[in-house]
This record gives sequence, C-alpha cells and structure tokens, in this order.
Amino acid sequence: MSVLELKNVTAAYGNAEVLHGINLKVEPGGAVGILGANGAGKTTTLRAVSGMVKTGGEIIFDGRKIRGLRPDQVAALGIAHVPQGRGTLARLSVKDNMLIGAYRRKDSRAVTADLEHYFDLFPQLGARRNNLAAALSGGEQQMLAIGRAFMSKPKLVLLDEPSLGLAPGTAKGVYEAISELRRESGLSMVVVEQNAVLAFSIVEHAIVLETGRGVLAGPRDELMGMDAIREAYLGG
Repeated sequence: MSVLELKNVTAAYGNAEVLHGINLKVEPGGAVGILGANGAGKTTTLRAVSGMVKTGGEIIFDGRKIRGLRPDQVAALGIAHVPQGRGTLARLSVKDNMLIGAYRRKDSRAVTADLEHYFDLFPQLGARRNNLAAALSGGEQQMLAIGRAFMSKPKLVLLDEPSLGLAPGTAKGVYEAISELRRESGLSMVVVEQNAVLAFSIVEHAIVLETGRGVLAGPRDELMGMDAIREAYLGG
C-alpha cells in the first residue's frame, strides 16, 4: 500500500482552479520530487495534501482518505510540512523551535534524546541552541525547520523548496542533511524543487508540473535522460 496517493486532485483559491487533475504516488520509504517553474502548482500540491486549500479528487494517506481534513488533523496523522520560507518562529530559541515540533509527543525522554541527536546531526544548531531563531543564517533556519519537522516523528515529510534563497554551497549542505535524515529514518518524502539537480540527489521518482497539470512523470534516471528535462532543469 502506498503511503500517499493523489488521484485526479484539483485545487482552487476562491473560484480560480490552479490544479487540474494531479496524480501522484509515494511508496513506503520512497521520495518523490515535484518539479516545475514558478506558478506551476508545486506548492499548491503540498498545500492540498496538508488541507490548506480547497480540493477535489482523492487524497489517500496510509490507506485513509484525508481530503477535507483540517491542517492540524492532517499533521496529527503523521504528515510534517516544511513550508516555503522555512516558517521558523523567530522570537523563540533554536531549542524551543525544535521542541515545538514534538509538542504532540508524550515520550519526554525520547524527545530529549531526539533533540540531542538532531543537534549532533546539525552541529551549527547545537552550538546555537539558546540563540533566537531570528539570529540564524538562511541555511541554518532551513535546517532548523527540517529538524523541527523530524522531531514530530512523522510518517511523511513534505518539503517545499528547501534550497530557496540559499547560496549553492549552503543549499548543497541542506540537501546532504536531508539525505542523511532520510537514510537514518527511512521516512517517505515529497520534495518540491526548481533545482532538479538537488531534487534528483534524493528522490527516486518525479513529476513535472506545468500550469497545474502533470506533463511528465517517471523514475529519476529516466527523466534525467530526457532532453526536455536536461534543457529545462539540468542546465542542458
């Protein structure tokens, strides 16, 4: 059984429909990339899964139909959404931001152990655990947002443009951290990206959106061999 499946999903803001029948499937432990230009519908697809936008079609998570649930209900089922722009709480400390990710958990000892583990994995954050999130660099804030999502012990992580606004070297470091988290946890992921090189470093399958429609989909290696993908997303 798939962890996540979208069947003919539509989405609208008011009367304006922006997704027109998206189909997507994520297998247990798998990672799927969503590629496309600005305005293609990538972020809206993640918002549809998380219950943040009016949708049609079917959204099935872990065997359960979840279309129509509120975002807090979706999160409670085990879907962690790292939004575009990171969404860190600037006036709270790094440590408190991480702990907010675990607010539903009751296993306090395990939460403490996980916190220290992620601070070991992200030593920049561990060294600044008592600093305000607002004082972090862009790359550190992105790592904080990702670490906070993993603190919730999710079954599925939705990552929206993790490289957005980051220098190439910093973005590469963020993706290396994501890759390590994935190897360690075995979690399923959906990764929205404009930078296909980074996305293809961690996903096995991908879908390409144009104006709210899926125009290409398939295994990573197959897509990387297509001239249209190389020219549009891989620098020729």
